[in-house]
Amino acid sequence: MAELNLAPLSGTVEVDETYVGGKTRGLQRDHKTKATVVSLVERGGNVRSIHHKEAVTGKNLKQIVRENVTIDSHIMTDDFGGYRGLKKEFRRHSTIRHKWRVYARKEGDVLISTNTIEGYFSILKRGINGVYHHVGKQHLHRYLSEFDFRYNSRNVDDGERSLLAIRKVTGKRLTYRDSSGV
Repeated sequence: MAELNLAPLSGTVEVDETYVGGKTRGLQRDHKTKATVVSLVERGGNVRSIHHKEAVTGKNLKQIVRENVTIDSHIMTDDFGGYRGLKKEFRRHSTIRHKWRVYARKEGDVLISTNTIEGYFSILKRGINGVYHHVGKQHLHRYLSEFDFRYNSRNVDDGERSLLAIRKVTGKRLTYRDSSGV
């Protein structure tokens, strides 16, 4: 279900990162056992999720945004320091300060929030925890492709969604490898 030729996202694009899997014990915030997912969502449009295998830094977050968003877009993020400097490269960059328990605010007629991407993350995590229960890091990109496909085809009926999924299978072949050595 993965998209191969992806057009850059445009318009108002929300960007955020989350951690999937693993167990965090007690009050510690140890993300070493968890996999990092960076997602970008167009308001009213599509989502794109990336399994980011390295430590989350401003340098690699900005690189992900540059590779996936047009420069005339309005970027919305939370107040994580790694996003600083995006307003130099894009038409506009707005932040929402979760540290201050602010989750949305108005600037003129524009709603500044990351609620769309947070909603997508709740669907993703509920699906992984409630349906699949465990997702290995080596296969996470496949699950992300599935959840992106579901979100991006949310406005079509089931029959059309099935046809879209079948069309994506064209040219792909799964083979059976005999592990018995015979």
